[in-house]
Amino acid sequence: MVNVLGVVLFALGIGISVALHEFGHLLTAKAFGMKVTRYFIGFGPKIWSFRRGETEYGLKAIPAGGFCEIVGMTALDEVPAEDAPRAFYRQKTWKRVIVLSAGSITHFILGLLIIYVAAISLGLPNQKSLPVVGEIAQCAQATQDPATGKYSACTASDPAPAKAAGLQPGDQILSVGGKATPTYLDMVNVTRVAKGPTPFVIDRNGQQLTLTVDVATVQRILDPTKPLSASNATGPVGAIGMSPSQTISYGAVAAFGATGAFTGQLFEGVWDGLKALPTKIPALITAIGGGERDPNTPVSVVGASLIGGQAADLGLWWFFVILLANLNFFVGVFNLLPLLPLDGGHIAVNLYERVRDAVRKWRGKPAGLPVDYVKLLPLTYLLVLLGGAYTLLAITADIVNPVKLG
Repeated sequence: MVNVLGVVLFALGIGISVALHEFGHLLTAKAFGMKVTRYFIGFGPKIWSFRRGETEYGLKAIPAGGFCEIVGMTALDEVPAEDAPRAFYRQKTWKRVIVLSAGSITHFILGLLIIYVAAISLGLPNQKSLPVVGEIAQCAQATQDPATGKYSACTASDPAPAKAAGLQPGDQILSVGGKATPTYLDMVNVTRVAKGPTPFVIDRNGQQLTLTVDVATVQRILDPTKPLSASNATGPVGAIGMSPSQTISYGAVAAFGATGAFTGQLFEGVWDGLKALPTKIPALITAIGGGERDPNTPVSVVGASLIGGQAADLGLWWFFVILLANLNFFVGVFNLLPLLPLDGGHIAVNLYERVRDAVRKWRGKPAGLPVDYVKLLPLTYLLVLLGGAYTLLAITADIVNPVKLG
């Protein structure tokens, strides 16, 4: 039931993102005095609409996008004489570029807001493996099976040293026994050689505290880097019964820096993903044929929603919201690619006209004619065909062999 709720919520989030994308075009076009006749979410038959002023707002049956209809998007469009001064193509280039890029900018703003809210609530991924306390066990399990890596069961009568000492989720362990622990692995290595009462210096909500933790001696695999097998050597090591936190939460001020840094990493990943899209086609075909689905293959909005459902089912709501933010960044960047019919393609055409006319003016010639979009239609149709085929491939893979969270 939680999985289904997650799928529905993620799909709803995508729908809201699309609506806001088109609203970005609407808002900027109206701000510059352009005439907007229709603003619809979805395509196909009209379900519901209302008119306010000169614009009709509404919903259509197929929830696969949306559109904002601005009068005179190209010089080839037929425009009534009374609307000609407000036609899109009659506006200054910088205004047209802002209107065209407003959808992507809206995605970027929305993604940033999602990341910021996550930073101060659910937390952002603990990418540097900081020794931040996550889950505290009921006990420090006495033994570990070298063949499976599994630990013995806990008993309520044997509280974990971390729990007994008062460690709390969110505490960052700064040092153990006087030795600095910049990473979780450092903390584990220092703790493994500790015995009995040991001072742990922690940071709790910006305040440093020293807790005395009675480190338990347990039987563990001595070399965790070796493959699990019955022949692995085990021996006595120190343990306190805790696991690291997957996320780190920030205060309202610190969250700005964390949001900026994490967003930069997401943008880098988005760009790398876009460049790798053509190379992922064979992996998608393999997945459709029943082969193992590579988790790094592209997913459609269907696949993203299914992953969102899995994240909700596993209680990984921080991953859910970050996935939604990353999807907004991806759509925003993708939409700015200089390819028709994307907004980036229209931006490229408008900038080309502006540069061309500037060169012609410098050479003492009049401005050139508007770009003939009819001549660009074959390339546009080709890109639509390729994009549609790729999307269909991804949707098919997401249905027959979806990506599964580990």
